[in-house]
Amino acid sequence: MAESFLVDIAENVFRKLGSLALEEFSFAWALRSDLEKIKKILVVIKAVLFDAEQHQLRSQQIEVWLGMLKDVLYDAEDVVDEFECEALRRKVVESGNTTRKVRRFFSTSNPLAFRFTMGHKLKKIRERVAEIAALKSDFGLTERIFDRHVIHREREMTHSFVDASNVIGRDEDKENIIEMLLQSFDSENVSIIPVVGIGGLGKTTLAKLMFNDQRVISHFEQKLWVCVSEVIEIEKVIIKILSSASPGQKYMDLELDQLQKALRQALDGRKYLLILDDVWITTRSSRVASIMGTDSAYDLNDLPYQHCLSLFFRSAFKGEQEKQNPNLIRIGEEIVRKCKGIPLAVITLATLLYSVTDERDWEVIRDNEIWKLEQKGNDILPALRLSYEQLPSHLKRCFAYCSVFPKDYIFYDLELVYIWMAHGLVQSCNENQELEDVGFRYFKELCSRCFFQDFREDAGDVQCKMHDLMHDLASSVTQNESSAIISGSQQVSKNVRHLSFLYPELLPEDLPIPFQNLDHVRTISFLNERREGISSEVFIDACFLRFQCLRVADLAYSKFELLPRSIGNLKHLKYLSLWNNFFLKRLPNSICKLQSLQALILGGCDELEELPRDIKYMVNLRFLWITTKQKYLPTGGLGCLKSLRFLFITGCENLEYLFGDLHGLTNLRRLFIGGCDSLISLPQSIKFLTTLKILNIANCENLDLAIEEVEDNQHRSPFSLQKLEIINIPKLLGFPTWLIRGSINSLKVLKITNCDNLRELPEPLQNIATLEELLIYGCPMLNNERLQNISGMHLNSCPHLILIFYFIF
Repeated sequence: MAESFLVDIAENVFRKLGSLALEEFSFAWALRSDLEKIKKILVVIKAVLFDAEQHQLRSQQIEVWLGMLKDVLYDAEDVVDEFECEALRRKVVESGNTTRKVRRFFSTSNPLAFRFTMGHKLKKIRERVAEIAALKSDFGLTERIFDRHVIHREREMTHSFVDASNVIGRDEDKENIIEMLLQSFDSENVSIIPVVGIGGLGKTTLAKLMFNDQRVISHFEQKLWVCVSEVIEIEKVIIKILSSASPGQKYMDLELDQLQKALRQALDGRKYLLILDDVWITTRSSRVASIMGTDSAYDLNDLPYQHCLSLFFRSAFKGEQEKQNPNLIRIGEEIVRKCKGIPLAVITLATLLYSVTDERDWEVIRDNEIWKLEQKGNDILPALRLSYEQLPSHLKRCFAYCSVFPKDYIFYDLELVYIWMAHGLVQSCNENQELEDVGFRYFKELCSRCFFQDFREDAGDVQCKMHDLMHDLASSVTQNESSAIISGSQQVSKNVRHLSFLYPELLPEDLPIPFQNLDHVRTISFLNERREGISSEVFIDACFLRFQCLRVADLAYSKFELLPRSIGNLKHLKYLSLWNNFFLKRLPNSICKLQSLQALILGGCDELEELPRDIKYMVNLRFLWITTKQKYLPTGGLGCLKSLRFLFITGCENLEYLFGDLHGLTNLRRLFIGGCDSLISLPQSIKFLTTLKILNIANCENLDLAIEEVEDNQHRSPFSLQKLEIINIPKLLGFPTWLIRGSINSLKVLKITNCDNLRELPEPLQNIATLEELLIYGCPMLNNERLQNISGMHLNSCPHLILIFYFIF
């Protein structure tokens, strides 16, 4: 199971071996012989891979062989990527507008040495691949062409708020717990009620039902919900409780006794309900629950079979579809019995089979060998493992990578897509298809199969979480590839590819000895639920110098003032996040050597004095998020980033003007401008971002959106937006027509909120027949009659339109 996405890795390497960049180098450097031999061997290996994956669960030798193959394929990918990095470097150096100084900046120290080194690396890969291929005959593997039929479908997103009408079979449990809660508060003592049950029974769902019940809401003065990690740290738990009770307050620097005092002050004399979610010791162990609880623990039992059936068929069938095929009903009943009353297992398999009408697909699930494997106490649920095995290979890799993130992490779709892209997990078979669109489709497919949950939308971005058991599943399939680091003395596999430092505040000043021999690391992450970042520049510098194959470096919440210059040596790096580094003052100009970089996150870097001067040479950048203290962004910098698709400019309190050559961003799809209180106006060139689809403008106190109409001598077309969102722009009096003039046949979503002085909406608004959602909120100066006219017109011409008007006076 650990190597179940090897087919995708092998195909990816095979594809890269035929890339144009490598073909040119192989011809010039006489490397064609080694390349052709590697490709021929890979063809032979691929032919038996499906058979090997089917047998690995029962053969340790095959599992070891697959592990060896995976390592050499990853190493081959590193070598091929190095050729592509060199090709990209040469493209920048040889571009017509570069000076001799720029050519020196990007030059390698010794081209002949590089050629010799790469030739030697390629030869080593060829020898290793041949050696591993020779071993396959020992296992009696047969060549198989296996094309698993996968239904690609998108289900409607769900939300973290639990609708009671969508929960089946837990009414009695909900009533019992509410009764225990209300009765327990007759006394003056603190009452603790543990809810106990195995993973996947729906303890969190049940708690949400109770939490949102009107009787509970009216009974308690304050309700708090806190997620607790597996390793309980009392200080961190108290900080979470305080943050829930008093949002916006800072508690990170307080000692334990100060935290306890603050907690007493926040809750003293008040009738409060506190939910501690994901406390594993209370949910998995009745004995420990009895120690912690002051009341009897509530044992959550398996969901009864009939309720499981209802849940399964409601999730697997469209409308009346279930009545049309009695054979599917019979097979479904047998599948549900195998789920043993665990709702998570039921709904995961149901969503896997959603809209599938071929009986053979249902029988594959019912008769799978996974059901026959011995199940121990902490093993992955067979239904979850089966759901994973039925994923197409490319989605397996995307899901498995999520084990790098800590449990209870809040995922953002855009962030996840760019991290997948950084590792080459997103592939487009059509050159006209944007990688981002493919990545979003991957994300939606995983969501539709219940690999993510608790969805909500924030400014157009989708947030979600992953169930703990799903996270365990992801970890199990990347057991030797990813490692969660708890201490600097921890031993890790020499072939580990992804490192997550869960406690960066406890790391030593320098890179510990166990990590100094790691040559293949592709990810370093310091993400954790406590938002504690790395503070040692020496440690980061050592990581940059040691881990030369890095694709992703997530340094969110780090606490250093200067990013080490060694960042410029990471030629493979494609994703760099310095999100919310509140101390960072400067970036080294060497960062501009990162031609492979696709995503650079500088949002929340409030002390960043300026962007690097040579940022225009980051030619591969597709996503840029900046916060800076600059008053203006100079022309000839950001405007040269023609690969840019997403640009977020937020929290730039001193920024008065954007760069004038904004129109140079010829592939920009989304522009987000927010929290820039000094921004006065937008440049004329913004109107001619012809590829722009989403425009968000929010919380800019002095921004005047009126742009003087100037004749365009170049006869450029205005942008045609699909979504326009304007929030809290006090100087917006009349709605500028330039914002929607070119979008009459494209605009689907228009949101205008908290614009206190807005008095008029544009006339063209009545002519937009493509609108699907129109939200106007907190605009007290708007004419009520005008809104009613627009409402009546759109309800008649746009049958699918959602209209939301809020009048606040």
